[in-house]
Amino acid sequence: MFQPKIPTMPQPSGLVTPPAVVQPTTITPGTPAPAPAAAPPPIRPVVQLTPGTAVALVGAGTAVVLVVGTVLVSLLLAVAVTSASVAVCAVVLRSLIASDAKRR
Repeated sequence: MFQPKIPTMPQPSGLVTPPAVVQPTTITPGTPAPAPAAAPPPIRPVVQLTPGTAVALVGAGTAVVLVVGTVLVSLLLAVAVTSASVAVCAVVLRSLIASDAKRR
């Protein structure tokens, strides 16, 4: 059961063609290729900050910080409200269970 079974290779049937023989080719040395010309260095545009673009960047950064801060504070507030409501529910359930136990 645990011994591996090695598959046997089936015998070829029908007409079998032998593989084609590849003949080696001779290499004749030719003229060497000319060296490629040196590529000019890439020209990078220079970014110039004018007072108007600096004010725009500061304004955009401030807006992003305010939006992200508002989202994070609202998420924190949602977690706080949820935990407070769960705590109130736990106190009410505990009170109901305790009053039910006293009646018996």
